[in-house]
Amino acid sequence: MDQQILIIDDVESNLLLFKAMVQQHSTAQVHPFSSPLEGLAWAGENDPDLVIVDYMMPELHGIDFIHAFRQLPGKVSTPILMVTANDQKEVCYEALGAGATDFLTKPVDKVEFQARIKNMLTLSDAQKKLADHSTWLAEEVRRATLEILDRERETVVRLTRAAEYRDPDTGAHILRMAHYSALIARELGLSVFDQTLLLEAAPMHDIGKVGIADAILLKPGRLTEDELAVMRTHPLLGYKLLNGSSSKVLQTGADIALGHHEKFDGSGYPSGLVGEAIPIFSRIVAVADVFDALTSERPYKQAWSLARSTDFLKANAGTHFDPLCVDAFLADWASVLEIKKRFQDEDESV
Repeated sequence: MDQQILIIDDVESNLLLFKAMVQQHSTAQVHPFSSPLEGLAWAGENDPDLVIVDYMMPELHGIDFIHAFRQLPGKVSTPILMVTANDQKEVCYEALGAGATDFLTKPVDKVEFQARIKNMLTLSDAQKKLADHSTWLAEEVRRATLEILDRERETVVRLTRAAEYRDPDTGAHILRMAHYSALIARELGLSVFDQTLLLEAAPMHDIGKVGIADAILLKPGRLTEDELAVMRTHPLLGYKLLNGSSSKVLQTGADIALGHHEKFDGSGYPSGLVGEAIPIFSRIVAVADVFDALTSERPYKQAWSLARSTDFLKANAGTHFDPLCVDAFLADWASVLEIKKRFQDEDESV
């Protein structure tokens, strides 16, 4: 596509002269305006490669035109050549300060004019190619970032599947509690980034169970004190498995794995943390995980009713659970029910 040159001069003969000198050695399309306001309006709708503007004009001063032109979207670096009959340096300085790229004084020398035009069109072309390259580079970076995120998500999925193969909890449980967690984060006013991070990291909360012996992990009856002590090592095992990763998702999963069995009153494990000393993501996951465990049927227990389960959360707010997290979970009950319905166990009916 031919380059576009906008010429603005209130003297018609100057417009004709500049147009003729441009077209003598260039294929650029020339758009002449005797009115600077009309020229400015045209520039707002088009993308000139070069602007040639007179200094002294009755409608709009040339320097004021440059100020207005530079305010238009995408016009910050467009080359501007100011033509003036005034050879005072102060005017030249003012023009350059306003955003002019170069200037010429009248009477204009034909050879110099055409050389300046050629150089400035070359500059404009280089700027556009650079902008196109920057856009291309940004898109490549975006694609590469998405590929990294996809690989991270695949890693998370495979890790959670590994835990599922050894844990009686179902994949549907993982999905429900992750979405419950994101819901709580939203109601607490956490950022969209944190909501998404929690959604992706929460499924790894019990990853440490891969290190628990089957005789304990899959035991249908009540665990002995010794067995319970072994089971309570799974938060630390999960933390050690995930900690130190450069992945934000995996590192967040490590923190959640370590803290989701802590209790708000300090009676939890493995560290006995109290209140807000427990990381917020772990406090959120504690509510989501326990609620879904209560309302889900397992080989070793019947599912609790929704009413009984919510009463349990309320009764244990301030002891087991962060009261703010419980309130946030119950604040959008319609979404809770929608999540429960969307991610059902295979043998569960509506």
